[in-house]
Amino acid sequence: MALLLSPSILTADFGRLGDEIAAVTPFVDWFHLDVMDGHYVPNLTFGVSTVEAVRRSCDLPLHVHLMIEDPGRYAPAFRDAGADRISFHPEVVPDPAETIAVIRQSGAGAGIAVHPDSGLEHVEKHLEELDVVLMMTVRPGFGGQAFLGEVIPKIREAAALVGATQRDVDVEVDGGVKLVNIDQVVAAGAQIVVAGSAIFDGVDAPAAAKRMRAKMDDLERGEPG
Repeated sequence: MALLLSPSILTADFGRLGDEIAAVTPFVDWFHLDVMDGHYVPNLTFGVSTVEAVRRSCDLPLHVHLMIEDPGRYAPAFRDAGADRISFHPEVVPDPAETIAVIRQSGAGAGIAVHPDSGLEHVEKHLEELDVVLMMTVRPGFGGQAFLGEVIPKIREAAALVGATQRDVDVEVDGGVKLVNIDQVVAAGAQIVVAGSAIFDGVDAPAAAKRMRAKMDDLERGEPG
């Protein structure tokens, strides 16, 4: 199983975002963009124009994680800006199937993001229409939070649901993942790992990305690393 690394730009230096992205691109597979509206979560981040800027800065696929109210309204604009996948939180919409359909009709892959305090009922119900299940291991809203180890059993459960369907659906884990806990995340079934402050650490992002890549390569080969 190929393990993919997806840095979250949330803790990158936005004053030199293009340089930050270029510096880590050789070591990563995706970029993860957290969009927050100050309503679903008590924080504001960025919008369509930032996604456009990231798209101009790299050729890697972009996963836009919408932590916003009314994701279906804005999903097509984020697709037009360059999003390859768009995930949303099903608890903010009356009909998750309708939002999934809007995302897919826009041409983006669709994902459901699972809050640490939520179950997998929406994932199970809509799995046939998903491209990714985004398991949150922090409570959404801010970067740099501590990893919530109690979510590990739910990651295993999500991976088992995906495995039972034999569909090409990725299990992605987002929140507080670092070198010290990535082995737990991979062992639970993660295929894509999001890392924010573990890579954009304010010290040496390329070196941090290279270390994370090497660790993931070891885990992919079945080595302890």
